[in-house]
Amino acid sequence: MLLSKKNISPQRIKELTGFCKNISIKFSNLNLLQLAFTHRSCSQDGKSGKHENNERLEFLGDSVLGMATAAYLYEHFMDNPEGDLAKIKSAVVSEQALAPIALKIGIDKMLILGKGEDMTGGRQKKAILADAVEAVIGAYYIDSGYKAAEKLVLSFMIPEIEKFVTNRGAKDFKTMLQEEHQKKYKSCPNYELVKESGPDHERVFWVTVHLKNASYGPVCGKSKKEAEQKAAELAWKSLSGN
Repeated sequence: MLLSKKNISPQRIKELTGFCKNISIKFSNLNLLQLAFTHRSCSQDGKSGKHENNERLEFLGDSVLGMATAAYLYEHFMDNPEGDLAKIKSAVVSEQALAPIALKIGIDKMLILGKGEDMTGGRQKKAILADAVEAVIGAYYIDSGYKAAEKLVLSFMIPEIEKFVTNRGAKDFKTMLQEEHQKKYKSCPNYELVKESGPDHERVFWVTVHLKNASYGPVCGKSKKEAEQKAAELAWKSLSGN
């Protein structure tokens, strides 16, 4: 059962319309959007009926979110294996990624919470925020169809995918180099600790990475791990032409 239209005040309709305008969407049925913002704590407070909360919409939206994201990754990351696509998808459709999106588009201000949940900081809880993003997607899917919902999902997900890929490249060149080298030569890079220098409390480690047809380094770091990352970065940039 949807919330009755008569229960949505003129002020709330204005807020819902403003939210839609902010993210460039339009709802034919604002009752669906109102429901997407209604947390189950309202049922516990007796403010809404048993099923008048966003959990069912969240269930649906989770599937739409996953499908649209998976299809985008499949079409735009043609050279990446299934395992790599799964890692990216898992990261960008996670609570950690969705909660900041919710805050960015103002979902925290739109939530309808029970009094107790509201008083204990429910508007800032990552799980509630992430669930509401999925509920909005589910509601929009029902209201406007898959293509419209997909467009909304990708407006959220493409920046997150790009951010993840960029950060992974900056932070984990060893993984990037291993994937590149295994793809080309079916073997793993070999890291050699060439030397250590300096006093015990300020050790410096020098590492060279050996590939099938070349070696890169030695480069130094304050730990063996840091030196290996720097050597991997040097090799990966050379191999990828960056």
